[in-house]
Parts: sequence; structure tokens; C-alpha cells
Amino acid sequence: MAYQSRDEIDERYRWDLSSIYAGDEAFLAALATARDYPEALARFRGKVSQSAEDLLAYLRLSDEVGVELGKLVNYAQRKLDEDTRNATYQDYSAQVISVYTEVSSATSWFAPEILKLDDEQIERFYASCPDLVLYRRALDVVFRQRGHILGDAEEELLARAQDMAMQPEHIFSLFNDADLTFEDAIDAQGETHPVTHGSYVPLMMSDDRELRKSAYTSLYAAYTQFRNTAAATLGAQAKQLKFYTDARKYPTALEYCLDQNEVPTEVYTNLISCVHEHFEPMHKYVELRKQVLGVDELHFYDLYVPIVEDVDMEFTYEEACDLILEALEPLGEDYLEIVREGLSQRWIDVYETPGKRSGAYSAGGYGMHPVILMNFQGQLDDVFTLIHEMGHSIHTYMSCKGQPAVYSDYVIFVAEVASTVNEALLTQHLLKTRTDSRERAYILNHFLEQFKGTLYRQTMFAEFELAFNEIAARGEGITAEALGEIYRELNASYYGPDIVVDDQIAVEWARIPHFYYQYYVYQYATGFSAAIALSNRILNEGAPAVADYLGFLSGGSSKTPIELLKGAGVDMTTPEPTAAALAYFDELIDELADALR
Repeated sequence: MAYQSRDEIDERYRWDLSSIYAGDEAFLAALATARDYPEALARFRGKVSQSAEDLLAYLRLSDEVGVELGKLVNYAQRKLDEDTRNATYQDYSAQVISVYTEVSSATSWFAPEILKLDDEQIERFYASCPDLVLYRRALDVVFRQRGHILGDAEEELLARAQDMAMQPEHIFSLFNDADLTFEDAIDAQGETHPVTHGSYVPLMMSDDRELRKSAYTSLYAAYTQFRNTAAATLGAQAKQLKFYTDARKYPTALEYCLDQNEVPTEVYTNLISCVHEHFEPMHKYVELRKQVLGVDELHFYDLYVPIVEDVDMEFTYEEACDLILEALEPLGEDYLEIVREGLSQRWIDVYETPGKRSGAYSAGGYGMHPVILMNFQGQLDDVFTLIHEMGHSIHTYMSCKGQPAVYSDYVIFVAEVASTVNEALLTQHLLKTRTDSRERAYILNHFLEQFKGTLYRQTMFAEFELAFNEIAARGEGITAEALGEIYRELNASYYGPDIVVDDQIAVEWARIPHFYYQYYVYQYATGFSAAIALSNRILNEGAPAVADYLGFLSGGSSKTPIELLKGAGVDMTTPEPTAAALAYFDELIDELADALR
């Protein structure tokens, strides 16, 4: 069903943001209070390196400010995402970012000042003020950055530049979600179909090839028209990242970004190398798709249509909720209780409306319940999206419950594990409970699509991101032509000889939001690899594995992400989890081929 406004949607399908603020009035009051934060924090300048008590007071105030700023950001951005065209919430979001920037500027002195303390001095602080020990890990993270922290004046300048640095992402969001429109697609019978960010994937899954081609052509015609604008925006993103990389004295942007999450760069490079060594299964899968579809030429608009026909895998939202509860039973009653709370207490904004942000995400933080944005269309993909984002939300919920504010957040590297474990459990549940051979083949196909889209495709994105940032590092221009050439070659390598690499796909980079998140997207692939290992352990070992996994979900940032994952039972410093996942992918292709004979 297509809704023309949010008012048409029953309240139970719209998220409840009242755990953040009761409404705009409460938000504005909190925003007014927040304007005093910079001055309050700045009063500690010159004191934190002189007194353990002052250091503790500053850190506690910093926690309080961080919690309230998180709520302000969440409220303003979530309201804006309901309708990205809304000028009021555009303004609220901009005001919050401004305050956030002022707070960053007012605290920029902290790292340079605390780095004046040597190891002997900080240990004396811990001994004289036992409550300060809570912050040992947080302070250790600062000390680890000793070679990358600048002087007071430089740090303040970098902090003030943050608002400017965020503008490429902001411009892309407005361009992509609010301004860009697409021509209607036309099916084989001459009927028209609206093309939106939310409808595009369902259209790509249609068995009407003319409709798929028309929707594909419509989407990329729009991006092609604005390819130079998109390239300039992405170029600005790369340039701001290069600025911070150079300022922080890192040799590469990759090292700069991964070091912020305490992830070794070999995790990134091992991923790309491992996938390159396992191109053959992907090429085999593409070849199988071409054979099953019976086409002379396989095009990119043929990559998402299910290759198993005559299987009804459509769901109402209520059916989707019931299904994910069944699938998550191996994680135990404690986990399920939180899921039920999320489903019943309006954590989720379910349906697409005009101007609503595209895609799906989970957001949250200390002092509020998590929320999920999605654009539910009733496809199996939507069920996977729901269980994926619920994984993020439960992770947020448990980390906020299990950790003090200072360690309640977690890095994306581990976040994608939590979401993808849920997807793997859903797949295994479907394969276990569906007895019809065609349905099982359909599910196998869907799981293989998850492998293709997450492990291979996201790694391809990661390789592309590495490439255009290397162009920026060399001081060369980032043009639409250069980006298109790189992207075309990557698609040819990853998908193999059985697909037509057309002109349209060469501009796909222009619609990918993750390129604005600074070496973010690779974590989908590493998370998927880790999740396959963890889900298998949960299903095979039961309670001990579940206990380890729930401990991981409650860990927040109390340890490094690599250490947290090792505690759950997987070591991502080696290529073995990725290689094992890709080998499993190869096995499933053979199983699907047999099922289709």
C-alpha cells in the first residue's frame, strides 16, 4: 500500500520518540540548556592534569553532556528522517550540529592536556581517587593516540572544522533523499510503476523483465544526469578525510579511520585479498543465475529477481514479527523479551511515506530506547531487514543496560556482527521449518543473495572506497569519468564473464550512502563472516555459546572490538572466518543447483 502522508498510518506502525523528548517544546528546552555545555566543560581547562578529583569531575560531566547531546541528535535527526523535506527539522538538526561542534571545540584541549601526564602520574591519580579507575580504559585510548594529538590551538581548530567536514554527507543526503526523483517504470503490458528508493528493490525482484529493465534505466538515468555533481560531492568527502588524515599524522586515510575503532588495517586488506582468492564461487553463482533465467545476456537488472519461481514469500508486517520471534528462539528468553518489548512499544517506523529517508537503520543511545527506521514492502528482504535492524537495537539496548555511559556505545565493526547473526538464524530457521522443496530452494537462493550482497558486494564497495581515497591522497582530481572507470572494472572482476557490464552500472557509486561514512562499509563483510561463525556456534553448542554471545552484546566498548569478538568465539585478525564463509557459499551454490535440477 502506498501512503501519501504519515497521518494515514496507524500509530502502532510509527515509532515513538517520547523516550527521547516528549515533543518539540521539550527538545527546544534541552537544546537551550545544551548551549551552556561548552562553557561548563571549558572551566576545567588547566585543572584536569593537576588534580585527580578535577579529572573525575570533568569526565562525569562529559558523560552527562554526551548523553544529552546524543538525545538531541537523535530527536532532531529522527524527526527529520520522517520527512527530509521538513524545514523545521532541517533547522533543528543544523542547530544541534552547531552545538555539537561548539562542545567539541570547548573540549579540544582535553587530550593535549591529559597527555602531559606520564604513566607514573596517572597511576598516582588512580591510587588517590579510586572512582577514577572506571575511566582507565577510556583514558588509555587517549594515551594510545599520543602521536596523533596536536596542541591546544590546533585541536580547537580541528574541532571547529567538524561541521564543515560533515557537509558532503549532508549534501548527499538532501540530494539523494529529498531532491532526486525518477521517471515511472513501464511493464510489459504498458502499465506504469512509480520508482522510489523504497520501491526499486521490489521492482528489481519482479518476474517482468521489461519492468526490471525500465526501472533500472529510470534510476540510473537520474544519477547519470547528475554524475558530475555526485563526483564533486564524493570528491569533497575524500578531501576532508585527507585533511584530517594529514592533520592527525597518519600515513593513510585507511589507517586513520580504522585506528579510531582500534581495528588493525590487516583486517581490511585481508578481507579484500581473501575475496579476490574466492572470486570463482561468485562467478559460478552468476553463471547459474544466467542458466536458470534462460537469457542470452545477463544484465545487472537480472541480479535480484528470485531464480526460483512460483513461491509465495510475501509477508504482512505482523507475520514478519511472528517469524523473527520464532527464528530468534535459540538466543533464549532474555533476548526474546527485549525483542517483544521493541515490537510492542513502537520502536519501529514501518512504512514508506513521501520524503521519508530511504533504506533502513537502527539508532539509539544512553537514556532512550532504540528505534528502527524501515520502509516495509512485504518481501522476504523486508523480514531480513527487520531482524537485522533488531539485532542492532538489542545490541544498543544491552550495551546501555550493561555498561556505564562512558562504555555504553560500540563501534560499527562489532555492530554488524549482532545484526547479521540474526539474519543467519532466520535463514537456518526457514531452512529447518520449510519442507516444500521449491520454498527451500527459494530460501537457499535468498541466503546466497545475502552472501553475494554482503560479503562480495560490500567488499567491492570497500575496494572502491580505498581506490578513490588513494586518488585524493595523490592529489589527483576525482572526476565522474575516473570513478566510473574504476567502478566498471571492479564490477567486471567481481561478477565475472557471464554478466554484461553496462554504462548504467558504472554510475552506481553515485547512489551509495556508505561512501560518506569513512571506511564503514567493509564492516558489513567482516561482520557477515564473523556472524556465520557465531551463529553456527550458537546452534551447535547452545547455552554456553549463547552466554558468551550475550556477554559480547553487553560489552559496549569496554574492550577493543577484536577482544570482544574473541570472547564470543571468533578471531577476526585472521582471514579464516572469511575464507570459511566463502567456502560455505560455494557449498550452498552446489546445493541450490542440485535443488533446481
